[in-house]
Amino acid sequence: MSNTQLPQPINYIADEWSECRTIPDAWNLDPNTRQPVHTAVTTDPDDVERALRHAERSYGFERWEDAAREERAAALELAADLVETRIEDIARTDALTSGVPIAKARMVARFLPHRIRSSAADLRAIPRRTALAAGGRDVRLYKVPWGPAAILTPWNGPSFIPAAKMVSALAAGCPVILKPSEHAPSSAQIIVECFVKAGLPDGALQLVHGAGDVGAAITGDHRIKIVSFTGGPNAGRAIARAAAEDFKVLQLELGGNNPALVLDDADIDVAADGILDGMTKLNGQWCEGPGKVLAHKSLVAPLLDALLDRIHRIDIGHSLDENTQLGPISNAPHFATLQSRIEELRANGATIHQPARLPALDGFFLSPTVASGVDASVATAELFGPLVSVHAVESDEDALRVANANPSGLDAYVFGGDLERAVEVGSRVLSGEVRVNGAKIADLGDESAQSFWGASGIGGHGPGESVRVFCGDRVVGVDSPDLPM
Repeated sequence: MSNTQLPQPINYIADEWSECRTIPDAWNLDPNTRQPVHTAVTTDPDDVERALRHAERSYGFERWEDAAREERAAALELAADLVETRIEDIARTDALTSGVPIAKARMVARFLPHRIRSSAADLRAIPRRTALAAGGRDVRLYKVPWGPAAILTPWNGPSFIPAAKMVSALAAGCPVILKPSEHAPSSAQIIVECFVKAGLPDGALQLVHGAGDVGAAITGDHRIKIVSFTGGPNAGRAIARAAAEDFKVLQLELGGNNPALVLDDADIDVAADGILDGMTKLNGQWCEGPGKVLAHKSLVAPLLDALLDRIHRIDIGHSLDENTQLGPISNAPHFATLQSRIEELRANGATIHQPARLPALDGFFLSPTVASGVDASVATAELFGPLVSVHAVESDEDALRVANANPSGLDAYVFGGDLERAVEVGSRVLSGEVRVNGAKIADLGDESAQSFWGASGIGGHGPGESVRVFCGDRVVGVDSPDLPM
């Protein structure tokens, strides 16, 4: 096997590993070189049906009994230990599928054991039953797993997103069917291997590979009770429509064109550093990255100069090179989408700035791009790459009007010198999270809570919610004829 090949993906169905069906003349490609890393695969309908039957058989309320919870928590902790032994495998696989530089992929991979252990801790901390105040009567609130869970994950976080969603559902007691993106299946497979080796209960976890047809067959099935999906808005809408037939519980994180408001008292260097960090982190391929920069008219020219100067100096290269700051776009379809977005902006009158030097490689490489001089009303599509548009605004109120006219609802940014003013402006943006003077991926605080507003999805993130979203509440207690009503 060459240095840029990956193992062929296989399924894990009904507690056994099984071969996928390969797609003739179709390959997953190394985004650095466009050379094959493995054959493209899918899952036959009969195997999807086997997975659904097994998930349905494996569901039971007893998963929240004390002994079962402790067994599950211990298995999750062992899985974290096993993931810790495979950090380098995970980082390399992430880098070869998402295009993210390996130094940054390694930082994400090193966080995985902590994320897994935190769900084990939540499982131990969240009580199975809670006594309710009921005038002396015996009334109890029980935590009950919703049922079989379909988890569909994207290519931009090929190890972290599957691990985070999967461990939350497993901790809650939901039998999981995981379908990772067809563009980046290998990282999720490593994570699943660790969980299987940790000794989860039978039926707790299954893995199926394939594209949207496989995802639709799983999420639309009546035996699936909850769907957790991170991805594009069109697929999210299709899932929501299918889920309406039997009112499944949904957690949909769909992204958007996140606004960045640069107030008239902003420090140009702080704003340029933050915007560049946001538009290049994970190669710009993260749903909370900045998209539409709304800068006070007095700062547009110096901000543009500062951004282009920084972009000119960025080191773009092979994602396995330790010195690379920015790698290639993950896959051919998304590379074409980004090129199309740039041409749409150009056709609407934008000036396109792409000052970075590209490597001499035949991959999906793109200079960080700034589009300027276009009306903000036509710059509404999600960009999801190292690309922003810059627009002049007259005032804070004007910036808020433009930001909220087409709200992404997921994330937003404010850059300003007066922090009290910047926070106040940020509180008025229609978004679940607003970052002031920075663009880190990590939550703003331990008790951060983020809702997905509007077109950005359904549900959210918050303390303990990772496990609780996969549980329902059931109240059981002694009734009384003396109660009113």
